[in-house]
Amino acid sequence: MDNKKNGMGLTHALQSNATVQRVKCFLIAACLVVAGIYLFKGLKELNAPVPTYSFVGTETFERATEKGEEEYEDETVCPVEFVNEDGSAVLTVEYSYDEWEALPSGVTTEGYVYQSEEGDKLAFASEATVNDIDKAVHEARASETGNVFGIAMAFGLIALGLFVMTKFAKQFTAYEQIWFVSILVLAAVFSLLFPEESANGINGLVIMALYLLDTFLNILCELLISKQSKWNFIVSLFVEITEIAICLVLMYRFATLASTLFFWIPCDIISFVNWHKHPDHEEEELTRVRTLKGWQEVLIILAIVVWTIGVGYFLTTLDLGSDFFKNRTLEVIVCYIDACASAVGVANGLFILFRFREQWIAWYICAALESAINIISGQFVLLVLKLGYFTNTTYGYIKWSKYIKQSKVEDKTLL
Repeated sequence: MDNKKNGMGLTHALQSNATVQRVKCFLIAACLVVAGIYLFKGLKELNAPVPTYSFVGTETFERATEKGEEEYEDETVCPVEFVNEDGSAVLTVEYSYDEWEALPSGVTTEGYVYQSEEGDKLAFASEATVNDIDKAVHEARASETGNVFGIAMAFGLIALGLFVMTKFAKQFTAYEQIWFVSILVLAAVFSLLFPEESANGINGLVIMALYLLDTFLNILCELLISKQSKWNFIVSLFVEITEIAICLVLMYRFATLASTLFFWIPCDIISFVNWHKHPDHEEEELTRVRTLKGWQEVLIILAIVVWTIGVGYFLTTLDLGSDFFKNRTLEVIVCYIDACASAVGVANGLFILFRFREQWIAWYICAALESAINIISGQFVLLVLKLGYFTNTTYGYIKWSKYIKQSKVEDKTLL
């Protein structure tokens, strides 16, 4: 009778797992279909033939913003928008910083207006060539189709997350799968609610794609760390490449860029080798982990304080001409937070390398500092990643603490 009950239970479990897998496959297919439809729609609109525009004359354009509504730093190009009397055309004029600073509110300028057969208007500061018109039309379409491509990207992200959790379902618990996909869904929603603007000549969609890729790789890496898996370091290498790209595109957070390039990438490689050498005595998929002593913690805190003050001050002396920040005070604040985040990040990397539980505390601090930078910078989609950090850090700390408490052999090795 017991064998019969056990057999029925096993059959029921297999049927339940099969149902879950079918649901996942259906959701993956549905997300891919939606992503494909919106991608096709966006490409069709973006590459539609450019209509013929004819010159209809010059009009007077008035500055569309008040003087105090724009904030630019020295040594940057300062675009200013002007609008004609009936609001049917917008003219953008680029000024040097000195010219922009001397520009009064309500100033007017003459613009050359071109109109298509459909009645759409384009305005230029001087007579336009066919190439100028084509470029203006494509830029306008790129702006208009941003939401369309954004939807395609959001559903593609969810499909990718579901695929990973389906392909490697046996490696993750139900909680871990739900947590992973939930963070990706939140990131997708935030990417649509808070689309990124272009910066430093890079389209906002490209920036958002990097943010979403960073979120996907980071939470996967975090999940693998909590599971004491050495494979987190392979994923982490792709995280570092993505975050270097973000820093270069936005021309900011150079302390993080330097620590990523010269510390994190070598550390990931060395850590993978080290974790491979210290498997658990009973479960080889797990890596043995341990905890720090009090005096070690004090020395690390002092080093972080010194690093933050020194590197933060150095970063404030640099002027790299980024147009990502329009306010110098915020830029200085971010420099010091970035310096502190990079210092805690380095400590975190060492904790992970030496398999110390305190790396989770460092993750808490890093997540708080990163959240402050994201709020100041308006990178709201990355706040979802920080939510993932906070929740998974708690999960990982509990799992590692439980493992250390139950471990029968004290690990006294140097590495």
